[in-house]
Amino acid sequence: MHDMPTQEESASSQERRTTRIEILLVLGVSLGYSTVYSVIDLIGKLTSHVALSAQTTTLNPSRATGRPLLDLSFQLARILFGFVPALLALHFLERNGRHNYMGFRTPRLSFDIGAGTTLAALIGIPGLAFYVAMRAIGLNTTVIPEALPWVWWTVPVLMLSAVQNAFLEEVVVVGYLIPRLREMSWGVGAAVAASALLRGSYHLYQGFGGFIGNVVMGIVFALFFLRFKRVNPLIMAHAILDTVAFVGHALLHNHLNAHIL
Repeated sequence: MHDMPTQEESASSQERRTTRIEILLVLGVSLGYSTVYSVIDLIGKLTSHVALSAQTTTLNPSRATGRPLLDLSFQLARILFGFVPALLALHFLERNGRHNYMGFRTPRLSFDIGAGTTLAALIGIPGLAFYVAMRAIGLNTTVIPEALPWVWWTVPVLMLSAVQNAFLEEVVVVGYLIPRLREMSWGVGAAVAASALLRGSYHLYQGFGGFIGNVVMGIVFALFFLRFKRVNPLIMAHAILDTVAFVGHALLHNHLNAHIL
């Protein structure tokens, strides 16, 4: 005859179930949705009659060609609502008394800037070489970082887009997901792997190179977070990488023979 679960065991089981549902919902309105879309997009690319390396992937496209003010409205709305899932994740952490998991309330500006720029260089320089190699062997599409008209708002919008991408991804995939998985008794290795694989999966629309490169980036970022318990340097590093890619392309694309990310 099995013993009935104690009140503490029942409460613990209910808490894990609630946390599991919360994680699925947060991912479902953010990067989980992006993962599903990315997988479908990659399947479409692989089943076309065009080689993967001959296809293009455009980030930050124009939303209203020939109508710059309408385009700007679309861009700002996309960026604004792109912050919401990360804010939702922060809200859940705040409600559970875990608001300082990410280090937002303990300013360490010099450390965050120094670590952020170091991580950007550590990831960005070899990452560019890896992207070129993956394209050369046919495992990645050609990534076009932006396709906006050259108007007065182009650079500010691209910078805002870079910050929004960085905030969403680092808050949800690292600062929120890893502590939540650890609360559910996941081991460190399993939590790091889940975070990194999720990051790679929603970049599959770029090809297999995008997946592999982002998994490596995810491992580095996850280990950094576990060591220092700070997400600000990760946001800064990611924002620097995206800003260089987006704005650099906008400024220099007429002088480049190949697109880079």
